[in-house]
Amino acid sequence: MKNLVTVISGVLFGIGMTLSGMINPNNVIGFLDITGEWNPSLIFVMGGALMVFMPIYHLKIKPMSTPILSPNFNINQYCQVDKPLVIGASIFGLGWGLAGICPGPALTALAGLNFDALLFVIFMLLGMSVASPKRLSRDH
Repeated sequence: MKNLVTVISGVLFGIGMTLSGMINPNNVIGFLDITGEWNPSLIFVMGGALMVFMPIYHLKIKPMSTPILSPNFNINQYCQVDKPLVIGASIFGLGWGLAGICPGPALTALAGLNFDALLFVIFMLLGMSVASPKRLSRDH
């Protein structure tokens, strides 16, 4: 059941990213370029998402003591900023800046064989591999 919900959620997320134009790096770069030819269309995407999510979060999700499909919430308790985290995050940010696309839309755009998305995902995975191993060994 958990895997089915995960797949359905991922597909819905991907459809939303595609319909909203968030998998197009030009839309994201246009939104971030506030001193140039600013494209405010992503405000409506984010605002619409918040209007749907905020009431559900405060009324249903936040009061929950355990998740519906898991015995507990998996929240990382490790909060220290260290060298692997900074290096990994820098690699991740470099990929994000080069491709002009963030993680969700990048994964969605991979289905369309988008080279920018592939470039970002490579940088994201590299950054995660630099930052994560020590954190995982400390947490478990």
